Amino acid sequence: MGHGWEGVVLKLMRGKDFRFTVTGTEAVGDRYHRVHFTDGGMLARTGVHPTMWVRIWFGNAGKPHQRAYTLVDPDPVQGTFSIEFALHPGPACDWARAARAGDTVDATLQGTGYTVPDPLPGRLVLVGDPASLPAINSLLDALPATPATVFFETGHPSDEQLPFRIDHGRHELRTIPRTEGGAGLVAEVKAALPGLIGDPTTAYVWIACDTVTTRALASYARKNLALPKERVDALGYWRATA
Repeated sequence: MGHGWEGVVLKLMRGKDFRFTVTGTEAVGDRYHRVHFTDGGMLARTGVHPTMWVRIWFGNAGKPHQRAYTLVDPDPVQGTFSIEFALHPGPACDWARAARAGDTVDATLQGTGYTVPDPLPGRLVLVGDPASLPAINSLLDALPATPATVFFETGHPSDEQLPFRIDHGRHELRTIPRTEGGAGLVAEVKAALPGLIGDPTTAYVWIACDTVTTRALASYARKNLALPKERVDALGYWRATA
């Protein structure tokens, strides 16, 4: 299957194409699914960094359909990684549910990147939800000596049992049920941030939720709390439809 006009655009933007092979799968609760892959030589070629993500191609009624996913435990030596799917209706999750060892899927690496904050903050402030949990975990792994507060929006009670890499001696996890299209999370983070960030010039806030929530919190951190733009990392991971 070709990748359509999106594939052409990504190729023009120097996207690198790879083919991944499934080596196994596992259910993580009733709303999360992990798929293990070999990387088709990608990691040896590109290296790895925290929050690293790749676009994976799925079929959708005969048309190409791509979605971006964060790599979990990428291993350049072994050429392996996993991807965690927060399950919901759609072709990507349908593919993940049906995946079996030996299945293959095409992928394009384009646009991913991460710069470790310099100077390191006294505390990480990470804001996310099940879609961004792999990226949150990768940041906690990459900065093991830095205390962190994680604000995590849940859409279902079982989300509190997801595979958080929380060290309770250094990390604080605050779970917030999703209400009013994300307004509950926005209100709680806004109330807490002033007391967490300390010096705005050395603070660090990372946000990856739905697009509206992400924009609201990033704007608050930059405009109301005067954090420099390089101390706020924000990316809308998905768009709410209702």
